[in-house]
Amino acid sequence: MIKMTEYAKRRSQLMQKIGPTGIVILPSSPIAQRNGDYDYPYRQQSDLYYLTGFNEAESVAVFAPKRAEGEFVLFNRPKDREREIWDGIRAGQAGACETYGADQAFPISDLANKLPELLEGRTEIHYALGLDKAFDKALMSALNKLRGKIRNGQQTPLCFKDITDTIHEMRLIKSIGEIELMRQAAQISAQAHVRAMQHCKPGVNEYQLEAEIMYEFNRHGARFPAYTSIVGGGANSCILHYINNDQPIVAGDLVLIDAGAEFHNYAADITRTFPANGIFSAEQRAIYELVLEAQLAGIKAAHTGAEWPAMQDAIVKVITQGLIDLGILKGNLNDLIETQAYFPFYMHKSGHWLGLDVHDVGRYKINGKWRTLQPGMVLTVEPGIYISADTPNVDKRWHNIGIRIEDDILITTEGHEVLSHHVPKSIEDIENLMAKS
Repeated sequence: MIKMTEYAKRRSQLMQKIGPTGIVILPSSPIAQRNGDYDYPYRQQSDLYYLTGFNEAESVAVFAPKRAEGEFVLFNRPKDREREIWDGIRAGQAGACETYGADQAFPISDLANKLPELLEGRTEIHYALGLDKAFDKALMSALNKLRGKIRNGQQTPLCFKDITDTIHEMRLIKSIGEIELMRQAAQISAQAHVRAMQHCKPGVNEYQLEAEIMYEFNRHGARFPAYTSIVGGGANSCILHYINNDQPIVAGDLVLIDAGAEFHNYAADITRTFPANGIFSAEQRAIYELVLEAQLAGIKAAHTGAEWPAMQDAIVKVITQGLIDLGILKGNLNDLIETQAYFPFYMHKSGHWLGLDVHDVGRYKINGKWRTLQPGMVLTVEPGIYISADTPNVDKRWHNIGIRIEDDILITTEGHEVLSHHVPKSIEDIENLMAKS
């Protein structure tokens, strides 16, 4: 768990960035209805959570530097015994201050009356317009009320600024506490992948493997996946975001599983591909070894000081040369890379940032230039080769081979750490594991 002192430090850093006359306003994620009177499990808006650790719906965090009555104001639901019997315990206003470090807390119903007062004297409103139309309207109403009350030359806010980029750049570099949570998320996810491999055999349904993954997540305290798990056998392994997970596993097919746990709101993201019957065929082995070689090259390129495209460049070079060696592509290596001849087989990038969101925030370029990797960044490296049955000009012996290998990588001062290293990924280790199950 991250200590409340760390959230307080983040808020202090943010308020230093915006200056004494700015104000930050962050509304919570809305409650999303699934069907009838049943809602999806609630997940807090990541920026608000990053700055407060507060995980309740119907809340708004306000950060007002140099405010005499306190810089951190939280609007949240009041204690309500009847609702708490049905829906669970609420922090209330006392809990917002005592547990979450708010300087002041008010019932969410007071927001319309209190917001003009909080805006008074501020010259910049740091808020992401356009993401929440209902709150946009409430904020504009508060601003108009303030304008109607101003006398004696008091200044009203002059401009809106989108705060998201500032917070996202903070989120890009993980703290010691965040890294430990991400290690745990990766460890739990690793155990889930191992369990799926151990329970896989021809005739098992994709959703049964998904159930084994979810069991492992839940029994270690990761109540929810970081994203909808992908469990694709055979032709489904060639569909990048396949989530139906409802087909039987067939002997001789490969099974691609892309699944990661969310632990205390932090994501893991791991992909492994393995044979349904525990033994790779010659063609599967050839493509798998190529993808693994590309992934290891991409991971090697992930170190402090490297530019973001270094991983993709390393992966593309290995994959293109490997496809030439296998006779799937023909031509000169550099020419094929230049024309992106590999694209029908490897059509995505090397990876993405990872953190509170599975595709986490943070820019990949700064002022038009690729950013360099720094200690504390966490990213995925995930090359793949996908040869569906309708891929033109490819011998059918390669058809329906879809392979992706993905790990979670922490950039360190020495180079990198593979957070997800507990999942087997060599052919020998996978076959040995599955032989024992």
